Formats: sequence, structure tokens, C-alpha cells
Amino acid sequence: MTRSTATLIGFGAVLLWATLAAFATLSDGVPPLQLLATCFGIGGLLGLTRGLPRGVPAGAWALGVGGLTAYHLLYVLALRLAPPVEASLVAYLWPLLIVLASALVQRLRWYHVAGALLGLAGAALVVTGGRLGFAPAPGHAVALFAAFVWTGYSVAQRRYADVPTTAVTGFLLVAALLCGGASLAVETPVVPDTRQWIAIVGLGLGPVGAAFFLWDVGCKRGDLAVLGASSYAAPLLSTMLLVALRLAEATWTLALACVLITGGAALAASGMLRRG
Repeated sequence: MTRSTATLIGFGAVLLWATLAAFATLSDGVPPLQLLATCFGIGGLLGLTRGLPRGVPAGAWALGVGGLTAYHLLYVLALRLAPPVEASLVAYLWPLLIVLASALVQRLRWYHVAGALLGLAGAALVVTGGRLGFAPAPGHAVALFAAFVWTGYSVAQRRYADVPTTAVTGFLLVAALLCGGASLAVETPVVPDTRQWIAIVGLGLGPVGAAFFLWDVGCKRGDLAVLGASSYAAPLLSTMLLVALRLAEATWTLALACVLITGGAALAASGMLRRG
């Protein structure tokens, strides 16, 4: 598999993450930890169709389970401790951090950083609608920690490049158990209705399930800098999907964000495109 192919596979995860907001909106009313546990479980069952993971080293287990569980728990906590718009924006520093951290495993070029910064500016417009005013809140620190956790998880995957992607199946199943236990401890469980179940299955098959298998391939064998910069397409595509479903309105900030994020991704990928 070439680096370009692996990068494109990794970008498939970004496309799936673009459906996260729409499905999450439709699953409104389901406690977040219960939602994560169910979605992780569905993703893990999906992975079982490719077989059970074998010969996975302890370090890979710690990274996989710890990364998936810690990031999502921190993100949920951040949304509760700070305004959701602000928490989401801080958490979305992870693509830029991945670009910068990719210098540890590959050569970093100026256009990688410039592309990521353009993407960050576009994501800020999407998330805030062009209005931003931060008042210090504990959730901001938690969201920043979440961004570093996902960055560490993504970049450290390179260390376990020889571990098959089927290992993600095990990571998801264990993460489902951990989130399920946390849900029983702090949440009151609910029985989802038909609409919520459709959304939950959609999440488990896509952005909170299959996406992690694609991301695993991209992180281990793709161009991390390009993958990080292009990840800013997720909030843009997510908002565009909400507009298409009439769950949000089209605005000038969305159009400008489209230009910034698309231009940033193209700039970051320019070196890869020249290599063919």
C-alpha cells in the first residue's frame, strides 16, 4: 500500500466524522456515556466480521483502549464544563497538533503548517459562526487535554505499524465496557426510541465505529501531516450536511470556511500530489 493510498483511506474517517453532528442530533436524549458505550459496541461487533485480533502487544492495547476511551470521555466532560461551541473549538486543535507532531516521524514542510493553520481558521468560523468570546472555564483545559490525547494516540500509532488494523476491534469492545461501566455509575439509562436507535446504529457503523479502522490505516501508513490538515474538513462537511438536512442555516461564514479549509487541505497535500 502506498502512502497516498493510506492517506486517502485515513481521510475516509474524516468523511465519516462529518456525519457525527447529524447523527448526534438525532440521538438527542440518550445519555452521552450510554451513547458512547453502545456505539463502541456496535463498532466492535462490526470489526468481528474481519476476525478477532491476535498477537497484539500490551503497549498497543494500552494505546488503543486508552486513546479511544480517554479522548471521548474528556470531550464529553469538556462539553459539560464549558460552552459547547468553545469546547469544540479548543478540542479541534488536534489536527494542527498532529501536523506539528508529525515532525517526529516524517519530514515536516512549511506548506503542511500553513495548510493546517488555514484549516484551523476555517474550523473556527464553522464552530463559532464568526463570533468568539472566551471566558475562562475549566472545560477549556479539559478540551485542550482531549486534543493532546487524540494527537498522541494518532501519532503513536506509527510505533505499532505492524499491528493489524483488526486490533481496533478489541480496542472498541473494551472501550465499550469501560464507557458502559461509567454510564451505569453516573447516568440514568434510557431506552432509545426508533429514531434514536437509527441514529445510534448510524454512529456505531460510521463515525464512532468504522471510522477508527480507517483512521488506523491512515495514521500507520499515510502522510500524517496531510491527514491532520485535511481533518479540518470534518466540521465543515458536518455543518454542510446539517444545512442539507435543514438542521442548520447556510451563512457567509460557512462559505468562507469552505474556501479556507479546502485551500488549506490542498496546500498541505501539494507535496504529496507532486510526488504522484
